Amino acid sequence: MDLMSKLEGEYRKKDVPKFSPGDTVKVHVRIKEGDKERIQVFQGTVIKKRGSGLGASFTVRKVSSGIPVERVFPIHSPNVTRIERLRMGKVRRAKLYYLRNLSGKQSRIVEKKEDKKTNNKRANEK
Repeated sequence: MDLMSKLEGEYRKKDVPKFSPGDTVKVHVRIKEGDKERIQVFQGTVIKKRGSGLGASFTVRKVSSGIPVERVFPIHSPNVTRIERLRMGKVRRAKLYYLRNLSGKQSRIVEKKEDKKTNNKRANEK
């Protein structure tokens, strides 16, 4: 194990859920305003993931009162307190830039259904 990966291991988060482009996620972000601190929730569709290691980040897109908003979040940032995957999307691309040109119902992504085998395994584990 080289020195860089050893140093990165200290700062890397352990509780990051698996998610991919097309998934709907809820990101809890710590925001500091003056001397106050609060947690803001940003919910939207993951458009892209990039990088690996400490520099990994992902972009989330949502439409808020008719205005499209995209935010880039570093995965291992201390300001990102929690990432929740709400639903899995079924897409065939790694980068979903085409969603920027779509609006309304056209921009919806089909939900990926989990197969019965994995559901049975999870039920047996509990």
